[in-house]
Amino acid sequence: MSSSPPTALAIVQTLRPRQWVKNLFVAAALVFAKKLTDPALALRAAVAVLAFCLLSGAVYAFNDVRDLEADRRHPIKRHRPIASGALDRNLALWTAAVLAAAALVACALIRIPLAIAAAGYLANNLGYSLGLKRIAFLDVLMIAAGFLLRVWAGALAIAVPVSPWLLACTGLLACMLGFGKRAHELMQAEGTERAAEDTRASLAGYRVRSLRIALALLAGATVIAYGLYTQDHHTVGFFHTRMLVVTVPFAALGILRFLQLALWKPREESPTDAVLRDWLFLLNLAAWGAVVIGIIYGAR
Repeated sequence: MSSSPPTALAIVQTLRPRQWVKNLFVAAALVFAKKLTDPALALRAAVAVLAFCLLSGAVYAFNDVRDLEADRRHPIKRHRPIASGALDRNLALWTAAVLAAAALVACALIRIPLAIAAAGYLANNLGYSLGLKRIAFLDVLMIAAGFLLRVWAGALAIAVPVSPWLLACTGLLACMLGFGKRAHELMQAEGTERAAEDTRASLAGYRVRSLRIALALLAGATVIAYGLYTQDHHTVGFFHTRMLVVTVPFAALGILRFLQLALWKPREESPTDAVLRDWLFLLNLAAWGAVVIGIIYGAR
């Protein structure tokens, strides 16, 4: 009886619920298709988001089992439940299998195309965990593919066409987040006695200088793409307003804050984790969301 609470807590920690905020990308199509006020479609989108949270948790558990020995040598990751011995690896694998199966069944009950997209997301992540994450640049492209599959799945869940602009902005932003994380990890490894490849195998193929250049280009491209989206004739015609352009500064500020945390104020934790604790980033994100929803649903 006494071991149950620690085991349950270890399972929850392994599933990384803090990271599930990324699955809000599944709901992007609901918001930008002006369907947020439709109860039936909102419920479908919510189930899809939950399903992707379960898939994400399953992937994290599987990945931690795969990386058990490497995590035990890492100064931070060695405290993860599986690496520290707080969670049995077989229990973690069974948990991952059950969660993945439940998520795919839930998606199939909504729409078969959604289940196919969810299966693609799972396959992409399993390929990443099984070794493709060791290849520089491909690792980040696979992470970006995961974000694109989230957005596509959200559109499939409510049976609306996905905007090419939404996919473009998502892909650029995801690449920026991925390369920002790699730059942070590389700088952290260079500041210690550990080799970069001891932190993450793919880091051997990266250089801080090239990553800084890539991040600058991606940041600019993301802001420009988002700005063009707000003024595209399809966007203006669909929302009946050009006012979305006023949200571009919020997007630019959020991107700059992420780059600051990744490159100029590197903490021990990853920048993608740091932004979720950063009050300035979160306040800006909340303001962006409120203004976007106010414009989209207030326009006539």
